[in-house]
Formats: sequence, C-alpha cells, structure tokens
Amino acid sequence: MKSAWERVEIARQADRPKTLDYIEKVFDDFIELHGDRSYGDDKAIIGGIAVLEGIPITVIGEQKGKNAKENIERNFGMPEPEGYRKALRLMKQAEKFNRPIITFIDTPGAYPGMGAEERGQGEAIARNIMEMSGLKVPIICVVIGEGSSGGALAIGVGDRIVMLENSIYSILSPEGFASILYKDSSKAKEAAENMKITAKDLQKLGIVDHIIKEQNNENQIDFEKVIVTLKSYIRKTIKELQKLDKDDLLKARYEKYRKIY
Repeated sequence: MKSAWERVEIARQADRPKTLDYIEKVFDDFIELHGDRSYGDDKAIIGGIAVLEGIPITVIGEQKGKNAKENIERNFGMPEPEGYRKALRLMKQAEKFNRPIITFIDTPGAYPGMGAEERGQGEAIARNIMEMSGLKVPIICVVIGEGSSGGALAIGVGDRIVMLENSIYSILSPEGFASILYKDSSKAKEAAENMKITAKDLQKLGIVDHIIKEQNNENQIDFEKVIVTLKSYIRKTIKELQKLDKDDLLKARYEKYRKIY
C-alpha cells in the first residue's frame, strides 16, 4: 500500500496524463473557447464545449505541461485571475444553455504573483466558489493530479467529487503545510500523512464521492482503463443528476457542502 507521500510524488509526475489528454479521450468534438472578456486568456485553464455520447457538455480544466517549454506556456498549471474568470464565463454560459459541467482539477495552487494579486486573485477564486454553488446544472469535478489550495477549489464545487486513485486534494501543499505548522518544509512527508490528502482518506471523510482505480495487476498506470471507467461514471452520473428538479439539485449540493464543512 502506497504512503501519502508516494501518492504525492505520483500525482506530480511530469508524464502523468493532463486535462487535454482526458478531454481528447473522454469527449468528442471539443471546441476550445478563450478569454475572460476583460483582461486576457490564461493558458493554465482550458475550457470549451464538447459532446459525450450525444450530450453537449461544458468542459473546464487546469492544464500543466509535460516538459519545460509547455510548463512555461501553461504557467505550471497555476491559473491567474483571468483564468478563473474565463472558467466562470464558460460555466455561466453552460447554465444558460442547460449544459452539464465537467471540471478537471490539477494544480499546485493559484499563481501567487504580484500581478495576479493586483488583478484580484482572491476575489476571482471566491466568486467562482460562490457562483458554482448556485449553478442550476449538474457539475462533476474530477481531481486527476494535484488539487491544492484555492486554486483547486475555484473549479471544485460540484454535485460529485471524483478522484483518481493516485491524485491528492488538500488545502495547500505538504511543503507549505510543514513550513507553517512545523516551521520546517523538509517535514513534508510527515505533513502529507497527517493532512489526509489521499483519495481513500477523503472518501472516508465524506468529501470524495467516488475513486477511479488507476493501476493494473502489475501495479502500473492503465490509462485506457481509467478512461473507460471515468467515461462510464460521468455518463451515468450526468443522467442521474439531470433527472433532478433544479431546486432539488441545488438543495442537494447545498446539503453536501454543509455536511462536509
């Protein structure tokens, strides 16, 4: 059985499948949409419209790179305010046209640079959390790698929270936790164990609704199997959520988060 720190290391692997890999395999006819209609286009967040077996879907996700060049282009998967505002624009559009929303979470956190703070990073994250809680369409959030801090929560308020077996979800990185609580960032391994950031820990706490297994019998990542399982889960869950009256959908979402927090 893997330790929490071992799962942290797997979640951070450069060659781990990213949001675009999942979009390509799970959905058809993806059309990417750009910009927040206010400042610019943040490549750390991608989003657009796709189709899942005839059902129009709005897809939004944080995108890391697989090499140095891609990571620089994608700002290492750390969104700035315009990225979250782009995501919110697409979510409001999804509500207008009654499209379910699927988000893919994979970020070490929102970008903490001075420019991002000047343009309202905290406000953008808080607004997304508030707006997502009231969107009248089904929302499924999938943690595929790192899910850290407000950077993850900004696209993480959903009717169902799904985690891949070796992903992590936490209020901040183990290094950040260790530096604050223990005054020593080198104690990150110990922090990871105490933070309860693994999929199994979070499912026990009632935060995560479903875990997608990643490994085959040889203990290796089986991406094709992950895709089949995830696609089936999303399809089945969307159909279940679409049967709910919109008021009942919002009530259940409200009660879910009241119970968790």
